[in-house]
Amino acid sequence: MQPTLVILAAGMASRYGSMKQIQGFGPSSETIMEYSIYDAIAAGFTKVVFIIRKDFADDFKALIEPKLKGKIDIGYVYQQLDAFTGNHQVPADRVKPWGTAHAVLCCKDAVKEPFAVINADDFYGKDAFVKAYEFLTTKCTDQHFAVIGYELVNTLSEHGSVSRGVIAVNDSNEMKGIDERLKIYRKDGKIVYEENDQFTELQPDTKVSMNFFCFTPEYINMCEEEFDKFLSGNLQDLKSEFLIPRMADHYIKSGRGVIEIVPTTSKWFGVTYKEDAPIVKASVDALVAAGEYPSNLWA
Repeated sequence: MQPTLVILAAGMASRYGSMKQIQGFGPSSETIMEYSIYDAIAAGFTKVVFIIRKDFADDFKALIEPKLKGKIDIGYVYQQLDAFTGNHQVPADRVKPWGTAHAVLCCKDAVKEPFAVINADDFYGKDAFVKAYEFLTTKCTDQHFAVIGYELVNTLSEHGSVSRGVIAVNDSNEMKGIDERLKIYRKDGKIVYEENDQFTELQPDTKVSMNFFCFTPEYINMCEEEFDKFLSGNLQDLKSEFLIPRMADHYIKSGRGVIEIVPTTSKWFGVTYKEDAPIVKASVDALVAAGEYPSNLWA
């Protein structure tokens, strides 16, 4: 069974200020996710599912479908606030989506095969997709998932704090746990995360998740089970999020299986802040100039 690429593109981009998922960065106005799709096709993926918000579906489809027609099968999932909420009443003033694990849960009826999940606004690199496809087609089972591991120092923004899933690693190169650190940045020449006005130093080579995971649909089933519990405890917190790293951590600690850390030689970059955009564009231009990508991906 061929694996699917799932792309998270329903976020609010509150720190960025506009819909960065559909902003052009390449020489021919390619979005970041188009480079991911291009690399995924080259690695062997034949289907992509976009998780988007219904209110910008028309604009999204008008942008992406003419470029991808005939190159890869396309599916869509809408992440809506009332999806999978059961008997819970969504607060009237809740605007923020429920988070990345809820987005994956929304794929329950659309994804029935092993899948990789990525962010729309992150550049992951060719090697990452090759490694992911290889894992999904040779090793992935309900008891054996994977995360593509990046070094923390290569994933920071020069323009503000970032959120990262910090991975604890055992001697078998498996994830022992993952902690979502919501405020990581450079301070006085060191990398720190800030929490409750406390600062903890992190080493530059700390392995982090950039939300590039390899799962089977069993992960989706687990998210459905746990989302109800999450809502029971967090419904009135308007900023609470049900996140992929949290569910990955639960998967391990509940004894369901292991998550292998698949290291990649790819360099990551992405856009969290408006100030990141020129850096990302320059990075893409450099890769095109070096012959890594054509000046028009879909020509």
